[in-house]
Amino acid sequence: MPQAWECPVAAHSTTGRQGPERRMQLLDLLTPARVVANAHASGKKRLLEQLAQLLDERGTPESERAVFEALCKRERLGSTGLGRGIAIPHGRSSLIDHPVGAFVKLAEPLDFDAIDGTRVDLVFALVVPEHFTDQHLMFLAQLAEMFSDVALVARLRQARSAQQLYEALAGLSEHHAAA
Repeated sequence: MPQAWECPVAAHSTTGRQGPERRMQLLDLLTPARVVANAHASGKKRLLEQLAQLLDERGTPESERAVFEALCKRERLGSTGLGRGIAIPHGRSSLIDHPVGAFVKLAEPLDFDAIDGTRVDLVFALVVPEHFTDQHLMFLAQLAEMFSDVALVARLRQARSAQQLYEALAGLSEHHAAA
């Protein structure tokens, strides 16, 4: 069974070629540039647009639109608001070569149609390649488990900068990788 916050997937390289299977860590999905503190969004759609821009590694209008549509497609099936102010918007796209994540702490919570009706302020977005069905589900389970950590959620809410957010997430990943 994989350790917490890890998902067995084929390793990726900057060339896009697949390598041998290894355990992908939460930080493999994030870069400091895709962690944002005190973000402003006027609504759910605007937030999904911002997340698509963060998640799009190709940097083309077509790929950004594909990521946005993948996130929206999943939201149409039902809200990805977990409750307690946390959401995990996610989707799959054929224009994505490997899993990519982004984390956003909102300056002002917004309505996300969460199951408990609580407005959302912590958002981890995920987009994976179309064929990553099993890995996608494992990532989601790990993210749900991660956000059940009350101490981590408190640290994320107390963080004032993107660097502090990244360090809180990195510390968690390192802690669980060593376990």
